[in-house]
Amino acid sequence: MSKRVLILDDDLDILQICTIVLQKKGFDVLTLNNSNQVVEQVLAYKPDVILMDNWIPGPGGIEATRTLKMGADTQDIPVIFFSANSNVTQLAQEAKADYFLQKPFDISELEGIVQLAIRPGKKVGS
Repeated sequence: MSKRVLILDDDLDILQICTIVLQKKGFDVLTLNNSNQVVEQVLAYKPDVILMDNWIPGPGGIEATRTLKMGADTQDIPVIFFSANSNVTQLAQEAKADYFLQKPFDISELEGIVQLAIRPGKKVGS
């Protein structure tokens, strides 16, 4: 069974590019353009990794990620926080995300961080 990636971003171009790249790598991909009902969406899809934009409509990337990291059924799903903000590292830490990816990113960076996040026991900086 293919690994599942959930991408939350309101930029349709980013969603389309990420979907194409990750599907070519064999992932199942679901995209959402807002962070409303994020817990329900995650529980329904059961992703292996989540890509979370900072400026997503709804509660926003930081709050949505924190909510997922506090949930018993969602806290162990790796979250890759991605943003065009220059302080993406700080934002990812504030959100309690497991990884971060600076926008704009290279396709190989996207592929690499998703592969890293799916491997159990690996964290950025470890």
